[in-house]
Amino acid sequence: MATPRARAWVERLAWIAIYGGIFAIILGVISGEVHVIAGWSLGVLGGMAVAAGVVLIVVRSRMAETAAPGAQSNSPEGKP
Repeated sequence: MATPRARAWVERLAWIAIYGGIFAIILGVISGEVHVIAGWSLGVLGGMAVAAGVVLIVVRSRMAETAAPGAQSNSPEGKP
């Protein structure tokens, strides 16, 4: 089970990878006219970062939540 801090860290890393990758793709398209190799490199690396961010979102969605201490109930209806 993952702690809330770990879940937040993975979520933050995923969105940084996605937005950073999109930014790199845009820079690659813009700089592709001046230097083709640099443009393609930025585009490919940006695409890989976006893909890694999507994978991290899937990983984050499958992380089990830990229940807060004292929030458990022994009765099936949730009543004491």
